[in-house]
Amino acid sequence: MAQRVLEQMKSLEATRTAGGNGPRAPAGNGGGSGWSREEAAPAATVRVGLWFLLTAVTMLFIAFTVAYAARRTAPDWAPIALPPILWVNTGLLGASSATLEWARRRGRRGDAAGVRGGLTVTTLFGAAFLVGQIAAWRELAAAGVFMATSPHSAFFHLLTAVHGLHLLGGLGALGYALRRTAAPAPAGPVLGGEDLTSAVLGSVAIYWHFLTVLWLYVFFIIWS
Repeated sequence: MAQRVLEQMKSLEATRTAGGNGPRAPAGNGGGSGWSREEAAPAATVRVGLWFLLTAVTMLFIAFTVAYAARRTAPDWAPIALPPILWVNTGLLGASSATLEWARRRGRRGDAAGVRGGLTVTTLFGAAFLVGQIAAWRELAAAGVFMATSPHSAFFHLLTAVHGLHLLGGLGALGYALRRTAAPAPAGPVLGGEDLTSAVLGSVAIYWHFLTVLWLYVFFIIWS
C-alpha cells in the first residue's frame, strides 16, 4: 500500500515535468511558494492518497488486534521472551520521527539545506531500525524461536514483518522527498507553501509519525 502511494507521487512528478514549458516562475513576489500554483491539484491528490493509505493500514492492524486478542485466550498460548534490542529499535524510530519533524519545520522556513539534512538523518535512523528488527528475528532464531513455534511467536513475526514492510515503503517515500527538495528551485521559501513539494514533505512526515505510533502500539501488545 505504501508503495502504491509512492508510485502515485512519482507519476505526479513525471506529469509535472513533462507538461511544463521550461522553468516556472515563483508565485508572488518572494513571499509565496517557489513552485507553480498549477501543482495545487497534484498536492491535493497526494494528501487524499495519504489518508486513504492511513485508513487502510489502520483497518489492517485493527483486524490483527482482534485476531490477537481472540487467540491469546486459548489454552495453548505461551508467551515468548522478546529480545531486549527491541527497546533500542524503539528509540531509533522515535529519534527518526523527531528528526523528520525538525526537517518539516525547517521546510516551513524555506531552509532547503536543513530539510535535506533532516531527511538524510531520518533515513539513516529508519534503516537502522529495520536492521535492528532483523537482528531481533535472528536472536529469536538462535534461541530456537520461529514463526511456527507458538501463537505468540507467530503474531510477533507477523506484526513486525507487516510493520517493517510499511516502513520500508516509508524509506522509499523519504528518498523521493529528498530528491524533490534537492531539485533546483527559484529563490524564496520554496518549501513553505501549499505546493507539491510541501505536500510531499508534509505527507511523508505524517506517514512516518503514524508508523512510529503504530510501532509503539505493536510493541505494547506483543510485550504485554
